[in-house]
Amino acid sequence: MEKKPFITKAQAEEIAKTYPTPFHIYDEAGIRANCEAVKKAFAWNKGFREYFAVKATPNPYIMQIIADYDFGFDCSSEAELVLSDAVGADGAHIMFSSNDTPACEYALAHKLGAIINLDDITHIPFLESIIGDKFPEVMSCRYNPGGVYTLSNGIMDNPGDSKYGMTKEQLFEAYKQMAARGVKKFGLHAFLASNTVTNEYYPKLAGELFELAREAHETLGIEFAFINLSGGVGVDYRPDQERNDIAAIGEGVRKVYEEILTPAGMGDTAIYAEMGRFMLAPYGALVTKAVHAKHIYKEYIGVDACAANLMRPAMYGAYHHITVLGKEDAPCDHKYDVTGSLCENNDKFAIDRMLPEIENGDYLFIHDAGAHGFAMGYNYNGRLWSAELLLRPDGSVKQIRRAQKLKDYFSTFDNTEFADKLLKD
Repeated sequence: MEKKPFITKAQAEEIAKTYPTPFHIYDEAGIRANCEAVKKAFAWNKGFREYFAVKATPNPYIMQIIADYDFGFDCSSEAELVLSDAVGADGAHIMFSSNDTPACEYALAHKLGAIINLDDITHIPFLESIIGDKFPEVMSCRYNPGGVYTLSNGIMDNPGDSKYGMTKEQLFEAYKQMAARGVKKFGLHAFLASNTVTNEYYPKLAGELFELAREAHETLGIEFAFINLSGGVGVDYRPDQERNDIAAIGEGVRKVYEEILTPAGMGDTAIYAEMGRFMLAPYGALVTKAVHAKHIYKEYIGVDACAANLMRPAMYGAYHHITVLGKEDAPCDHKYDVTGSLCENNDKFAIDRMLPEIENGDYLFIHDAGAHGFAMGYNYNGRLWSAELLLRPDGSVKQIRRAQKLKDYFSTFDNTEFADKLLKD
């Protein structure tokens, strides 16, 4: 499928007059249309709610857009809980799914009334030491079936090598212990594969979790408030991939729901999701400018962004499509490595990528950077975080996070003898 940028070269040039490259930019119209599509795909389930994975794009302006659709937020840290509270989310709209959790974070989640999703059975006495033996009326547990997880097109992931979740035996024992502490209704949660580009994943996972919930309901006599399919619904980073169809995914989940839960008298169980990548990745981009060309054993194009702005290619070897703005129709007849300025040889946005001829000053639009893009930034080499911008539906641009300045980078030094030199504007 052809990948088209949501801004033009002329727009990039105009934006850069106020907000120099590199910058991250998000398409509000695209985000809203996707939220509507997700809501419609699961409208058959009265209690459905998407809990956006805050870690993907932790920006309150983005979160406010998502909250407009009565969606909630999946949090795994203190900062994410604070962000969710700041945008007005109540406890029912906050899912706290963390691992190796500090006591202070459980305390904050409990104070906010968030739905606490326990990662391990040992967290039950740990949580009790923080909040006492009167647990919230609704709580959840995370399940890990072990082994490898396969779909029709092969192995998708390896839950048995994952640090997350409980075994089935631990899960059932955890439910018993939680019930003894006052929990009235339960949730079941699992994340078994990452970035699946297939409509099969959610329905298959749902069927397995529905069967497990039915067994727990029948053997333990407990009620389920919700079953949380978590994330894992991916995006087509490569143009030759088939995009996921959220309507087909929702329909697939509905079919197994009616086959398994409805006959078991569990037809009022809510379905939750915690998508981050699917909700945001296609609707964000990193825009950077070509600033150098190097001709040695290979052809290199140096840009003013680096892995500190988007680390997925360096960290995972991940593919992000690149459009040279203004040259969308030009032949891709030049082979380049597109590189950043870090003192690391893996600081490359593309390797041996066929692109149009690139000249200094050209704007490169790096696609699908709306999730796990800015959020994974870091300051190696003293490189600073770039601005985040929001393209409004009317074509205007709003800055939703300013670019980091040197004084921000130096501000945490305790020794004030350097303040005059380091913290000046």
